[in-house]
Amino acid sequence: MNFRFQNLLGAPYRGGNVVVSNNTLLISSVGNRISVTDLLKSQTHTLPTQSSSNIARIAVSPDGNFLLAVDDRNRCQFINLPRRIVLHRISFKKPVSAVRFSPDGALLAVGTGKLLQIWRSPGFKKDFFAFELVRTFADCDAKVTALDWSPDSNYVLAGSKDLTVRLFCLKKFDKELAALNKPFLFLGHRDSVVGAFFGVDNKTNRVCKAYTVTRDCYIFSWGYSGNEGKFEELGGEGSEPPSPGTPEKGSDGDGKADVEANVGMMVKKRKGFDDNGGNFPEECGNLLHKGKWERLRKDNFSQAPAKLAACDYHRGLDLVVVGFSNGVFGLYQMPDFVCIHLLSISREKITTAVFNDLGNWLTFGCAKLGQLLVWEWRSESYILKQQGHYFDVNCLAYSPDSQFLATGADDNKVKVWTVSSGFCFVTFSEHTNAVTALHFMASNNCLLSASLDGTVRAWDLFRYRNFRTFTSPSSRQFVSLASDQSGEVICAGTLDSFEIFVWSMKTGRLLDILSGHEGPVHGLMFSPTNAILASSSWDKTVRLWDVFEGKGAVETFNHTHDVLTVVYRPDGKQLACSTLDGLIHFWDPIDGLLMYTIEGRRDIAGGRLMTDRRSAANSSSGKCFTSLCYSADGSYILAGGSSKFICMYDIADQVLLHRFQITHNLSLDGVLDVLNSKNMTAAGPLDLIDDDNSDVEEGIDKQTWGKLGYDLPGSMPNHGRSVIRTKCLRLAPTGRSWAAATTEGVLVYSMDESFIFDPTDLDIDVTPEAVDAALTEGQPSRALILSLRLNEDTLIKKCIFAVSPVDIPAVVSSVPLRYLQRLIEAFADLLESCPYLEFILRWCQELCKTHGHSIQQNSRNLLPSLKSLQKAMAILHQDLADMCSSNEYLLRYLCSTGANK
Repeated sequence: MNFRFQNLLGAPYRGGNVVVSNNTLLISSVGNRISVTDLLKSQTHTLPTQSSSNIARIAVSPDGNFLLAVDDRNRCQFINLPRRIVLHRISFKKPVSAVRFSPDGALLAVGTGKLLQIWRSPGFKKDFFAFELVRTFADCDAKVTALDWSPDSNYVLAGSKDLTVRLFCLKKFDKELAALNKPFLFLGHRDSVVGAFFGVDNKTNRVCKAYTVTRDCYIFSWGYSGNEGKFEELGGEGSEPPSPGTPEKGSDGDGKADVEANVGMMVKKRKGFDDNGGNFPEECGNLLHKGKWERLRKDNFSQAPAKLAACDYHRGLDLVVVGFSNGVFGLYQMPDFVCIHLLSISREKITTAVFNDLGNWLTFGCAKLGQLLVWEWRSESYILKQQGHYFDVNCLAYSPDSQFLATGADDNKVKVWTVSSGFCFVTFSEHTNAVTALHFMASNNCLLSASLDGTVRAWDLFRYRNFRTFTSPSSRQFVSLASDQSGEVICAGTLDSFEIFVWSMKTGRLLDILSGHEGPVHGLMFSPTNAILASSSWDKTVRLWDVFEGKGAVETFNHTHDVLTVVYRPDGKQLACSTLDGLIHFWDPIDGLLMYTIEGRRDIAGGRLMTDRRSAANSSSGKCFTSLCYSADGSYILAGGSSKFICMYDIADQVLLHRFQITHNLSLDGVLDVLNSKNMTAAGPLDLIDDDNSDVEEGIDKQTWGKLGYDLPGSMPNHGRSVIRTKCLRLAPTGRSWAAATTEGVLVYSMDESFIFDPTDLDIDVTPEAVDAALTEGQPSRALILSLRLNEDTLIKKCIFAVSPVDIPAVVSSVPLRYLQRLIEAFADLLESCPYLEFILRWCQELCKTHGHSIQQNSRNLLPSLKSLQKAMAILHQDLADMCSSNEYLLRYLCSTGANK
């Protein structure tokens, strides 16, 4: 019953920037959540923390311990990545367009509006307000768009929409040296700056060059040549020129006396400046922002009329990667501007392009298509290639072993995901209209899908092909799907003709057409125990059909409102259906009696939309359940609909057990119950008025997820703003997890703890001596975990034998899930060579008892080690059987010879 959020599937990337930590961890924002992908293990998980709105910018510390996430409402979270918890929060006054950690991890550069703020990184300090503002630079005349730190963390390069890049020094000088506080300006750009980067000398690791990249597809190369003779000009260049001003009384008419006085003062200041030259700090000789910079070259990427949308620079390899609005990316060797690769990877704008630490992998993201790619540019191969659904997910289906999850959406595609890793491994795109229903066959190798294009397709998950297509005599729109337990009969309900079509799975022939409903058939399900088919329709009825006998409708359950969906209890002795008035009815399908009724209008009541004329309490729309799902034992039921809540009810007592709020994202409509009247204007709500034309003027539509279907008639009635809802609910056959298809994506909730903190991860001294010390101190579980971390075969076996048989259950329960495979391999090896057979078998028995659910969920990853263990057991069993039979025959022979004598 204790279900917790585990993962978010169906949307690897939704916009914003992407960062790479520790060379292999890819961190991206998905709506108001953070997704972390391990590129080596091919696993992705979503942090349980949520922001108040869609996350716009993220930054990760150099050591990979801290993550900074800033959302559209300027609210910032400081997250501990290993522990997956929020340490600190802060709100900025202006929108944040760029944020970077310093190379030493001690400082944060934040571009908030026109300001560049330098904050001290909080770290693990337990302070009331851990953020400390160090400096604020207000020199930019427009929004800050790009940031970069120098290797020594003393300088920041900031690009802005005012067509200028500024070089700031973090050290604050006294009044005598006030001219040194002004930044150096890199000028000559004709469009807003997308990227600004420091270049270093690989031998000395000192800054010797800089690159600036602009939106009109130009890159500028700047060279640094030191401070020769620069400080002599500080008084004249760094300060404002003297103004003659208005002549005072008593002076000549031409103001000569005043000009002479001003010149004298200027000379005095310059002399004073020169006299204090001995008091300069020693580092003034290497001030980058007062040195001599010159433009070396200006190169064009030749991608007009496309605009440059994303870029990144790798200092060690001196490479620049750029992404354009036409889906093309380029990789260039600097400073000679040699094109290494120029390829098209998408039809839409590339919104992020990032190097990893080593520079061998390139990461690209396309927000409009939900694409996330990691490409190895030397071997020209994909490390990661994931793409979410273009539109909302309509339907879900779990495989019988709960390892796979299939999703179908309005983008005409069917995707199959591995639940444990969160990766999509196959996409079927043969449908030509929205996919409305999915169903896994009992064999686990076949998936059925129904679509509005008038076809039901069967997919082979071994060969990844469509091996059978079921159609009707005339074109129909299918919205529901079911199959009997044997898999011989396929049934699909229609939206337009109100009929149910029955096909043979083996031959693909149409067997029967069941007529009788007077409305769209949106619910269809076979009884788990017999061949009775239940169907629900908007004609206010639920009908039971005997498909094999051909008797038609054998029973009809009438309701007072339209029936939206119908489900059978796993034992087949109860039927649940939801109606338009917010009620859930429970029927006895054998006797045809109404057993229970649950009133859920108040529980499912959602928030208020921006366009609603009535308050959430008085609104009648959406207060009904559109998807139902029984638990594995049939004691409770999950229900979801056009709301931010998913309700869990106890059926016997008809009480609400738990109400899951699927999101707190204020970027979606329907999350707030009460709207702020300050945001209402004569032209409508402020959030629905788009006054930012910067992208539209250049011919590139704004790429926000909620506005994808804004130009399609009738596709998004709420002015293009996404409304939170749950379209489909499915419980895993194991009963340990369930999934919900929502506006945010596919949310997976599980009873199993997906993240277990391992204290040994914090230990630096993981050595064989530490293992021996733990054994001598009587800590066998700690010693075993340390030996598994070391991956030393002899140490692992030594720790296994050091555990007494009484302590085996306690030690097994403390083993983290990621070490199960190594432990199983050790047991398989020991069974082949160890004489202590019963001892090792007791270990295996306790391991299966304690971690059975985890082994079942990850059976595909653990399959090689499990097979080796099974093989060792089979060999031992055969040897023991041969020995016993040989001994039995020997004893019989001896007994028979003794009797003969």
